[in-house]
Amino acid sequence: LMELWDVYDINKKFTGKVIDRHSDERLKEGEYHLVVEAIIINSKGEILLNKRSKFKNKYPNMWESTAGSCIKGENSLQSMLREIREELGVIFNESDAVFYKTLRDDNAKDFKDIWLFRKDLEIKDLSYTDGEVVDSKWVTIDEFEKMIDNEEIIPTIDFDKEDYKKCLEL
Repeated sequence: LMELWDVYDINKKFTGKVIDRHSDERLKEGEYHLVVEAIIINSKGEILLNKRSKFKNKYPNMWESTAGSCIKGENSLQSMLREIREELGVIFNESDAVFYKTLRDDNAKDFKDIWLFRKDLEIKDLSYTDGEVVDSKWVTIDEFEKMIDNEEIIPTIDFDKEDYKKCLEL
């Protein structure tokens, strides 16, 4: 299945170039793609984590937040809303999103935009239609930190206890 990515420069400006994620063509030096990650927090201050399918190539059966790659023509927020819909079956509106921060990873050749959402969701109401996610749970800041220490959370998650605390204040 073809998945096209827009290519960005080191300043996060679209270059006009598009590549197929699954082709042999790779991002060159100074080229990046855009990825997104969601921090979803409920009214109790717990964060939503999702368990990856055992069939995922990287980090099977580990916990993560909703994340994914932007596809051709999408902006960061459109991509974030799509990923949440695909992975959890939840529809958020643009007005539900609070931009938190952008990180640049020169090794992964990506920019990651992190978005914050505040919503009380019932786990039983989530639907895992795309097969990437098989379970979800709400965790406290202490449980989150223990899960990181126990290597239960994917190592590519890009927020920690300090980010968690800042998001609780936003």
